Amino acid sequence: MDSESDSSRMLKRLHRSHMNDAALDEVFIVLSVGASLIATLGLLANSAAVVIGAMVVAPWIMPLRAAAFAILLGEVQLLGRSLRTLMVGMVSTTVLSLVLGALADLPRFGTEVLTRTTPNLLDLGIALVAGGLATYAKLRSDAVSSLAGTAIAVALVPPVCVMGLLLSQQQWNDAAGAGLLFATNLLGILTGGLVLMAWKDPEFRQVFRRSHLSAASFTLTGLLLLPLGSSFFNLLDRARKDSTRDMLQETIESFLTRETLTFGDRESVDVERVDIAWNQNPPVIRVIVRVSDPDLPSFKQVSAVQKAINRRQNRRFRLVVQRTAVDVVGPEVAPNPETPATEPELAPAPEPEQSIAPIEPNANSAGNNLEIEALLPGTANPQQTIPSEEGAFRSN
Repeated sequence: MDSESDSSRMLKRLHRSHMNDAALDEVFIVLSVGASLIATLGLLANSAAVVIGAMVVAPWIMPLRAAAFAILLGEVQLLGRSLRTLMVGMVSTTVLSLVLGALADLPRFGTEVLTRTTPNLLDLGIALVAGGLATYAKLRSDAVSSLAGTAIAVALVPPVCVMGLLLSQQQWNDAAGAGLLFATNLLGILTGGLVLMAWKDPEFRQVFRRSHLSAASFTLTGLLLLPLGSSFFNLLDRARKDSTRDMLQETIESFLTRETLTFGDRESVDVERVDIAWNQNPPVIRVIVRVSDPDLPSFKQVSAVQKAINRRQNRRFRLVVQRTAVDVVGPEVAPNPETPATEPELAPAPEPEQSIAPIEPNANSAGNNLEIEALLPGTANPQQTIPSEEGAFRSN
């Protein structure tokens, strides 16, 4: 009896707390608008630090956590309150980012925008774990410090801001990718919160098994596996191809520097770029080189390198070399001696001549008017003052 009353009191306390978290009040609106502005400006500036700051400010995880509680217990009123609050935040954020994107009118967006247009299964896994931790922080007050890190790990506001920015530039496909990332994070947090509550409390576990809303949440999350799985396998394929390309480039460069099988002299052949056309069978390795000798590399040398590459791979490749001949122009200079002689110091620049102070006239020259003129650098035809025999100065 006591255990049932304790459980009932806990449910009532959690219900009141979640009702407060789901409220559309001044705090939610101010924090949501502020986070939206910070995230949008950070995305336009391509600043990861600013975007992370917006994730911490954003209050969306609280109504979303309340929605998970409502789904588990079948509280339709609480669920409607939570979804309404989230909808207001999402719509206002989309409009703000769309307007800012139209005003900025950037010719192209940075990596902070582009990386949020191709979600995959990894993003869903992060959202599931983050949703579970956010719910655990609600059930355990001593774990509330993890909430800020959870908000950073699974971002809700930045994908919506990215969607608004891309809509302002009519980039529909990328905007749909950002919307898919938001839906992934949203459903992942909901599902992760449901699983954590069912694992944490036996009473929640019983309710979880009977809840139709929980089944609907799992169904929607399962539907995300199709687009996210396809994107994930594309990511793996791209990573594998990049790894193969880097390895082949390293192999080719090793031929040029360390092995006897080369394209020629290192100073005569310089590899600029290595590309692989995977859409052909066999894949074509195109090597662009700069050469000072237009006859290098020869057909025989390219064939030998191609055979060496194919011996090391589990598939056959065709090697094509594009030669760009360059002329090296410059006079020959004798080498410096091992101990260069000390260069003579330059003579200091002459100091400007100073004015010569007049000498006190003696009695013999008391009636003479003396004219003394300082010699200025650059003065045309300067007059010199020559001392007379009496010790005075006579002007020429």
